[in-house]
Amino acid sequence: MELVVFLDATVVNIALPSIGAALRLDEAGLSWVTNAYLLAFGGCMLIGGRAADLLGPRRVFTFGLALFTAASTVAGLSGAAWLLVAARAVQGIAAAVTVPAQLALLTRAFTEPAARRRAFAVWGAMGAAGAAIGTTVGGLLTQGLGWQSIFLVNLPVGALALALTGRLLPADPPRRPGTRGRLDLPGAVLGTTGLLLLGYAIGAIADAGTRAAAAVMLAVALVLLTGFAVAETRAAEPLMPLRLFRIRQVTGSAVVNALIGAAHVPAFALLALYLQNVQHYGPTRSGLALLPVALAGLVAARTVIPAANQRFGARALLAAGLALQAAALTWLAMLPSTVNYLVDVLPAALLLGVGLPASFVGVTAPAVTSVHPDDAGVTAGIVNTAQRIGSGLGVTAALVLASAVTGSAGYLAGLRAGFAAAAVLALTGCVLTLALLRTGTPTRRRRATRPRSGRTTSGPATSTPARPRPPSG
Repeated sequence: MELVVFLDATVVNIALPSIGAALRLDEAGLSWVTNAYLLAFGGCMLIGGRAADLLGPRRVFTFGLALFTAASTVAGLSGAAWLLVAARAVQGIAAAVTVPAQLALLTRAFTEPAARRRAFAVWGAMGAAGAAIGTTVGGLLTQGLGWQSIFLVNLPVGALALALTGRLLPADPPRRPGTRGRLDLPGAVLGTTGLLLLGYAIGAIADAGTRAAAAVMLAVALVLLTGFAVAETRAAEPLMPLRLFRIRQVTGSAVVNALIGAAHVPAFALLALYLQNVQHYGPTRSGLALLPVALAGLVAARTVIPAANQRFGARALLAAGLALQAAALTWLAMLPSTVNYLVDVLPAALLLGVGLPASFVGVTAPAVTSVHPDDAGVTAGIVNTAQRIGSGLGVTAALVLASAVTGSAGYLAGLRAGFAAAAVLALTGCVLTLALLRTGTPTRRRRATRPRSGRTTSGPATSTPARPRPPSG
C-alpha cells in the first residue's frame, strides 16, 4: 500500500494533458488534480496519526484503505472536472489516514530488532519506488489504456489488500484503562485548516498572479497554527501532544524529514523537465529513464539497508542516505546540453535509488521507536507532515530559482541551479542529522505520566533508573 500511496502523488503528472483534453481543463485547473491530493495528504496526516492511536492502527488502516480504493474508483469514472478534483482530495485524506497507521502497525508487528529493521527497509523502499516509478506507470497506462486507468488500477490492488488485512495484520490492542479516546476537535479544526492553507500558500506563492492571495493565506495559516499550538497545551487529549517534541529523535526526525522532502521531490520534477524539454524524451521514455531509481531501491532494501542499519544504526544510515542524495543531485547539477544517459543520468539515478529508502528508514524509525506504542501513530503523522511541508517548499523554491536563472542564463542553467539548491538542502539535512540525532536511538519510551505534582514527565522504558551525570570539573 505504501507504494500505491506515493505512486499516486506522481502517476497523474504524465496523464495531465489527456485529462485536460477530456475534461476541458486549462493549466490552472489541471494543477488542482495534483494539488488536491497533495494538500489533503499533508493537511490531514495529524488527524490520521492520532486516529490510529485512539481507535487502533489496524482499524484505521482498513478504513483508510477502503476509502482510498473507493475514491480511486470515483476518480477513474469521473466525467466532470469537479468530481475528479473532489475524488483526488478524498484520496489524499485516505492516504493521510493510512500512512501513520502503517507505521504504527510496523512498530507493533515487528518487535524483534532485526525483523523491524528489515520491515522499515522494505517500507522505505516502497515509498521511494512509488515516487520514482509514478511517471513510468503513468505513461504506460495512459498511452495504452487511457487516463482513467491510472486510477482504476487501484481497485484490484485495494481489494486484494483489504482481503488480506484481517489475515496478515496484528489485531489492535485493547484500549488502555483510563483513556477516553476522544479526538481533540478544536485542535483538529485549527491544525488541519492551518496546514491546508499553508500548503496552498506555498504552492501559489510561486505564481505572480496569485502571490498576493498566497501571502494573505500564509498569514492566516500562521495565525491558525499558532492557535493550534496554544490549544494543544490545554487539551486533555491533544491531537499533537507537544511533549513529544521534548524527545530529540522526534524533533530531529521532523526537521530532517522536511529537508528530505525539500530535496528529493523537486529533483524528480526537474529531471522530468530536463529529459522532456531539453532532450525531447517522450513521456514513456522519460518515465523509463527514472526506473533505475525504483529498482536500485528495491535491491538495497533487501540487502544493504538492513545490514547497514544493524551495524551502524539509524542515525548513520540517515546521514549516509542524505549524503548519497547530495552526491546524486550535485551530479545532476552538471547535466550537459546533449545527454549520454549511461554517463550523465544513470549514476545519479542509482545513487538516488539507494539514498532515498535509506533516508526514509533512517528518519522514520528513530522517531516511532522512541515513543510509547500508543503514540506511534501521531509521531508518524508529525514526521511525515514535516516531509509534505518540506516538499511544497522545496518544489516552490526550486522552480522559482530555476525560473529566475533561466531569465538571465538560459533554461538549462535554470535547471542546473535547481538541482544545486536541492543538493545543498540534502547536505544540510546530513549535517543536521549528525547534530540533532547525536544522542542515539532509544528503542522505546514510556508514555508521559502525570505525577502528583501535576507536571508531565517521560523517560526511557527500562526498570533501571538513569545514572546521574557526574559533576563537571
